[in-house]
Amino acid sequence: MAKLSLFERRRRRVRTALRARGGQRPRLSVHRTGKNIYAQIIDDAQGRTLASASTLTLDGSGANVASASEVGKRIAEAAKQAGVTTVVFDRGGYLFHGRVKALADAAREGGLEF
Repeated sequence: MAKLSLFERRRRRVRTALRARGGQRPRLSVHRTGKNIYAQIIDDAQGRTLASASTLTLDGSGANVASASEVGKRIAEAAKQAGVTTVVFDRGGYLFHGRVKALADAAREGGLEF
C-alpha cells in the first residue's frame, strides 16, 4: 500500500468521523483550488448530489474570502430549494479557516444547520 500524503490522511480522518457522527444527514462537501471554491450537498445513502454552488457561476470573482461567502449563501439557497435544512459539514482535508470558514459561516447565516 502506498504511503498517503498528509492531506489525504487528514481528509480520510475527517470523512470517517463524519460517517460515525453524521447519521442520515446529507453532507456539505467543500473543495478548494487556487482559483475557485466549490460546495456540494451530497446524499450518501442515494449517492446523489442534491445541490451545488461554486465561484464558476460568479462573474470572475476568483478565489477569495468574499467570493467564498457568496458561494456559502448560494449553497444555502440551493439547499432550501432541495428541501434540505440540516447537513454535516465536510471540510475535506482543508483546515477550517480562511475561505473554508467563510463559506461555512455564510451557509449558516443562510439557514443551513450544522
